[in-house]
Formats: sequence, C-alpha cells, structure tokens
Amino acid sequence: MRVDFTSLRAELTLWRAQGKSLPIWWRDDDAVAPTVALDRLAAPSQETGVPVHLAIIPREATPDLARALDDAFVPVVHGWAHANNAPEGQKKAEFGPGRPQAEVEADLKAGLARMEDLFGARLARMFVPPWNRLDNGALPLLRSLGYETVSTYLPRKSVEPLPGLEQVNTHVDPIFWRGNRGLADTEWLIDSAVAHIRSGTSEPLGLLTHHLVHTPEVWDFSARFLVEMQDGGAVPHD
Repeated sequence: MRVDFTSLRAELTLWRAQGKSLPIWWRDDDAVAPTVALDRLAAPSQETGVPVHLAIIPREATPDLARALDDAFVPVVHGWAHANNAPEGQKKAEFGPGRPQAEVEADLKAGLARMEDLFGARLARMFVPPWNRLDNGALPLLRSLGYETVSTYLPRKSVEPLPGLEQVNTHVDPIFWRGNRGLADTEWLIDSAVAHIRSGTSEPLGLLTHHLVHTPEVWDFSARFLVEMQDGGAVPHD
C-alpha cells in the first residue's frame, strides 16, 4: 500500500522550523474484552510512545479486560451499553436529544461506577459517546458526576464546553464507514491531518481507530501515520 505523506511531512517540518511542537493523541473505540486485535494495538503505541485511550463499553466490559491492559492503554468511558436510543429515522445515538434526563443521568453514573470498579485509579475520566453523538443537555450532568473530559469526532468548538469540562476530539478516522469499511482514501486522510495542523488550533490532533473491525490496510495506515507524526516531531498528549 502506497501512501503519500509528503504534505504532512512538509507541514511538520514547518512547525519544527518555527520551534513549535504538535500534540497528538490516539483513541480506539468499542473494547469489551481481551482479543488478538486488542493486543495488536500495543505495538505501535510502544513504538511511538503514544498511549491508546481505549474507549470501553462499561456494561459489557469484562474483568479479564481490566487484567489484560498494560501501560500502553488508558481506559476511558464509552457510553453505557452502546445502545441506540435515537428515535426511528434519526442517526444512531445513545445519548442524543429526547431521552429523559433521569435515564441519561442513571446511565452516565452507572458507566463511571462500573469503570471505576474495573480500573480504579487507572481510569481517565473521559466520556466518549457512542457514534460520537452527544446532546448538549448531557454536558452539565457529565461535569456534576465527575467526568473531566468529553471526546467526539471533528474539531471542537471550544476548549471547555462548560467550565471544568474539557473537550478533546479526534480528527483522522481511517475507516471508510459509508463504503466498504476498509481503508478510506488516504489522500483525504492526510489532507484532513494537514488542515487540522494549518488551522492553528491548540487542540491535539486525534487519531480514531476501531480495532475490532480493522482490515490489514487500516492496521498498516494507522501504524504508519503514528510513526510519521512521531518522526515529524509530534509529541504525545496525555
């Protein structure tokens, strides 16, 4: 597989020449149990020093998963059950608009409690809504329950959607979800990364992966992208 990283390398070279460093982070979604695919995530993390913020579905998460994760992984909360609660005809969402607030609060509380039981102090209090969709009405609940960060997809609108609640999103998703679910167009992926860097935002550049459904091409691109970023002087964001 040939990927042209020329424009990305040029942009990172420019950043280094200006004495700037680009923060990068990595989020992988939908973990529930140890798998061969999950083990495969550790290698590029260890090679580049970029930890995997592993978005784990609390209701389905197993104690075996908690025992299996090494220091390459940072566990975070991925909804509650990854269940679609959207009305018929609307895009899938577990925490989208229209749900009773009491239900939303109960699920947010249960998700955090389950993850704290499994991971203790290792848990990062980050909330990742399934399908990257979250009704803004849930934000005050996240903050009041003790979540510190929320993460979706595409550039954030603000550093803190509410005081005390940070937003750190992802921007490069290598899977062609609306097509064959293989590797997306690599030129578009690189252009997306370059556009994020050129925007001048302070938001870390986020790679989003889904280890359970990766094709060989997606695995290869993801690993190579992380290496390119590291070689270009990007630094891991906690």
